[in-house]
Amino acid sequence: MSLLWWHWMVLGLGLGVAELVVPSFFLIWFGLGALLVGLALLAVPDMSPAAQILLWTIASAVMTALWFKVFRNKLDRTRSGQADEALGEIGVLVRAVQPFEKGEVRFQKPVMGSEVWSCIADEAIAAGERVKVLAVDGQLLKVGKS
Repeated sequence: MSLLWWHWMVLGLGLGVAELVVPSFFLIWFGLGALLVGLALLAVPDMSPAAQILLWTIASAVMTALWFKVFRNKLDRTRSGQADEALGEIGVLVRAVQPFEKGEVRFQKPVMGSEVWSCIADEAIAAGERVKVLAVDGQLLKVGKS
């Protein structure tokens, strides 16, 4: 039995749908490889089954390698969750802070994954005041009046 172009298209779409069910973000590259072989068969209809499978294997491997080596590394370079992300951010105290006592600050957008953080300050600051993040000390933000 020879594989026709539409066989590869169905395989590619099937793997794409399977990617929605399996939370791995891995099957999509094999599905795209199958779609590529289907398109190649439209251009070169007399391609042998061995060449088709070889093209599918190579295309899938190259796309998978590119994802893990090139594109995925760029996603890991975000500053999200790093302490220096919070420095200089402006928030509003929702619970007053006193020297040697914790307060609580709320940000308009999440900072290091959360909108509300416990905080400390060198001076007394009333609830409702705008504050600026000066430093990150473990799980506490050190704030000062902005």
